[in-house]
Amino acid sequence: MYKKSYFWPLAGLCVLSLFLFLGLTPFHTRGEPREAVVALSMLQQGNWVLPVNNGVELAFKPPFFHWCIAAISALVGTVNEYTSRMPSALALSAMVLVGYVFYAKRRGTEVAFMAALITLTNFEVHRAGVACRVDMVLSAMMVIALYQFYKWAERDLKGIPWVGILCLSAAALTKGPVGIALPCAVPAVFLWLRGRGFLRVFFRFFAVALAACVLPAAWYYAAYLQGGERFLDLVLEENVYRLMGKMTYASHENPAWYNVVTVVAGYVPYSLLLLISLFFLRYKKPECRLRTWWSRLVAYVRGMDDARLYSLLSIAIIFVFYCIPKSKRSVYLLPIYPFIAYFLAEYIIYLRHRHLNALRVFGSIMAGLAVLLLGVFAAVRLDAVPETLFGGRHAAENVAYMHALSDFPLTLFAIVMVALPVVAAAWYFRVQRRNAADNGIIYACIGVIFSIFFVLDGVYQPKVLSVKSDKAVAEAIADIVPEGRLYSFRTDVVEANRMHPFTVNFYLGDRMVPFDCFDPGQEGYVLMGEDMVEGFNARYGAEYALEDVYAPQHRSCDDKRYNHLYRFRRIGNGQ
Repeated sequence: MYKKSYFWPLAGLCVLSLFLFLGLTPFHTRGEPREAVVALSMLQQGNWVLPVNNGVELAFKPPFFHWCIAAISALVGTVNEYTSRMPSALALSAMVLVGYVFYAKRRGTEVAFMAALITLTNFEVHRAGVACRVDMVLSAMMVIALYQFYKWAERDLKGIPWVGILCLSAAALTKGPVGIALPCAVPAVFLWLRGRGFLRVFFRFFAVALAACVLPAAWYYAAYLQGGERFLDLVLEENVYRLMGKMTYASHENPAWYNVVTVVAGYVPYSLLLLISLFFLRYKKPECRLRTWWSRLVAYVRGMDDARLYSLLSIAIIFVFYCIPKSKRSVYLLPIYPFIAYFLAEYIIYLRHRHLNALRVFGSIMAGLAVLLLGVFAAVRLDAVPETLFGGRHAAENVAYMHALSDFPLTLFAIVMVALPVVAAAWYFRVQRRNAADNGIIYACIGVIFSIFFVLDGVYQPKVLSVKSDKAVAEAIADIVPEGRLYSFRTDVVEANRMHPFTVNFYLGDRMVPFDCFDPGQEGYVLMGEDMVEGFNARYGAEYALEDVYAPQHRSCDDKRYNHLYRFRRIGNGQ
């Protein structure tokens, strides 16, 4: 029977695990500032259709995600790390809570609550839920649409699924037509397998897809009026050529097995539990006859509960689809994670009843890791880890990461935070010793995992990744050049996917433009890697002289180069 008793505790866990530390870690990869600067340019230019950032760049994705950032940032008066990541956290919270309600009504509150916790505490989903990237918003809109279309199927496709249609529109406005196609394909196949008429199902979902295209089409038309053929070429590149493997530049090209590896890695730590459980299961001699095996599989699928079959189809269809294009990334598969979590929840409950020792081993490993985490931190704080332990090209960076952990002020808040995983581990061992007549050991395991994510987000990650970030470089440049345009220069320019100093540019307020695309005038400042000075001089040496004014000993988080700030002055006949 469906009960609402878990909903508000789950909402509280979403707040605690996602929203408390969103703004602590500075941008440390080029992907986050690349998205955030689009929202910044919207607010600066007053153009919410097709703003230009980095001097020449059009956003590679439709604007719904950037609209969300801009709207939140407009309320607080600035675009920063917190406001830029907040849409992802809100989307994940909505996906988890809607998924809980969906499964609680159809599979029971215990399984639904556990599936929600597993969704919140696997590596890939958590990482996407606290990042300024479009993928979590896209996934949440697709998954919620899938839930809504199942409810529509329960009503025999009567009425109009407005919530599902709006979610499809938002998904398409986040990353393109794939946000409409996949959530329509899954319920259509499900209904066809359940014996519904093919033509009726096809035309119903075709009508849904058309309705969902209305809002995106309005934006595409308005954007085309502004961007013209350049915008159209970008749309084809991202949505057609990417799927066909005919992009003008290489983009995350990987073989099909890559998707299997990324799901296994993305579901850490629960993929470890699956591996451990294999040693506790009892195995029967496999059926050698393929026809018999296939018949049993078909019979099993046909006999599945509707909600289970729908979840299985959601996993299979989306997974297979993303195996087709050459371009593959782990985040593309995020929409299947809530459905995998549902099956994992059922499997974990099965283990609790039939193979409890598998859970005990897994929980002990996680508790041990929680204690080890504190032990490593204590060793770093006590200077028990010698710098000579680090070698290779990036030894200095690794030493800097270590000093970031050893040198920050150890406040009462930090002490409580770093001790939390050990407290959770102690709670787990106490629960483990009891006769497990309920699911307490499962919740104790998940509690340890929560605590590890919590201290990583709240203490360790912000300190370490601040060293990796280019934010300090941007602040130093802002002191040297407090206002006005700055330039960047690269020798490895790919026009279809031009590289910019995204992180530095964001923290400078989108003041940096490519040197080769603008008239730099008589003098100014240009940021480039020390390995690109020769290329600059070969191209512009007859016109400009360079003076190195700022040479940070920092490897950029965007392109892994050691960038310098140079003052350039026009020379010779150019004066």
